[in-house]
Amino acid sequence: MPTYEYECQSCHQRVENVQKFADPDLTVCPNCGGELRKVFSAVGIVFKGSGFYKTDSRSSSSSVTPPAATPSAAPSPEKPASSPDKPVATPTPEKSAAKSAD
Repeated sequence: MPTYEYECQSCHQRVENVQKFADPDLTVCPNCGGELRKVFSAVGIVFKGSGFYKTDSRSSSSSVTPPAATPSAAPSPEKPASSPDKPVATPTPEKSAAKSAD
């Protein structure tokens, strides 16, 4: 169950109350009888323990390997082969304009 914090509008004392979501809000200050309003603040998260790592849930002998491709699998469509050593030349507007002017 969540803990809600309320502040009295008269004496400005803060009160914490553990209650269900469906429970009605507190409205009367237990100290002075003034009006209580719910205080909203950033959510606090506390991780207890020595730490959390991606290897915590794995056994020491397991390793991550991708599944092997089966020979019956259909080949995927590939892009046309291009040589990584040679850059693809693309005409610039200046060069093409200069050639068409000649």
